[in-house]
Amino acid sequence: MSFATATPTGLAQPAAKKAGSRRARGQLSLGLSLLLLAPLVLLLCWAFFLPIGRLILTSFTEPTFGFSRYARIWNEALYIQVFVRTLWIAGACTVLALLIGYPVAVLMARKGGWFAKLATICVLVPLWTSVLIRSYAWIILLERNGLINNSLMSLGMTDRPLRMLYTDGAVLMAMTHVLLPFMVLPVATALKSIPEDLPRAALNLGASRWSAFWSVTLPLSLPGVFAGCLIVFVMSLGFYVTPALLGGPRTLMIATLIGQQALELLDWPFAGALSFVLLVLSLGITIAFKRLLKLDRVIAHD
Repeated sequence: MSFATATPTGLAQPAAKKAGSRRARGQLSLGLSLLLLAPLVLLLCWAFFLPIGRLILTSFTEPTFGFSRYARIWNEALYIQVFVRTLWIAGACTVLALLIGYPVAVLMARKGGWFAKLATICVLVPLWTSVLIRSYAWIILLERNGLINNSLMSLGMTDRPLRMLYTDGAVLMAMTHVLLPFMVLPVATALKSIPEDLPRAALNLGASRWSAFWSVTLPLSLPGVFAGCLIVFVMSLGFYVTPALLGGPRTLMIATLIGQQALELLDWPFAGALSFVLLVLSLGITIAFKRLLKLDRVIAHD
């Protein structure tokens, strides 16, 4: 009489089959994922990477290979001033959007009910309107015979129209208005993710509302603040329509300068050089923001 005994080899065969089946399913899932991503990758390569690559190559090779266009940017004060003005307006726009957007985000996150819905609608509705239309609306407000000047003169606050159009201030106000939703939404999302028990616990422990905000709410909302600042700043660097309409030749920004070089002067190599410098600047700022955010998280954990 014989008894069937289970050997280690017999036990290992089903386990090996299961592992092989899982591996096959994983490979199939990876293949399907790559297949689904392929159209997006092809679109990005065709519509984004290929034009940028050709533009950068043009800046180095036409008519002959060299760095003369980049030397021209560095050697002529006009282009340095344009870059400095662009950085200044982008930074001021970011700070102004943060100062206006943070209180709005707090109200959206904490109030709730109809007020939060109304605030959300007020933030989102401008995104449905063309930037061109909003820029022309600011022209109507700021021109010599516009609504603001007429109101100031009617109230006796000035005896002649103020020059508000075609200034840095006009560009700054209009850009802040256009980019404000991109600051409010990330900050509001970060604030909504903060448990309400944490600020309440700080208040119960004797902290004032202001102290609870500085020690609890603000540090926990910094990821949203950094995200909003990064989005607004990088978008401000490449803003074209609003500076071109409200700034004029006196408030020349880098995107407007690139457009002039490419479309009016047909100097594509120099436009490519300006674009490449702007791209490197934007990438550098993005990397710096990411490092700053990681550092902030490390400090918060410590």
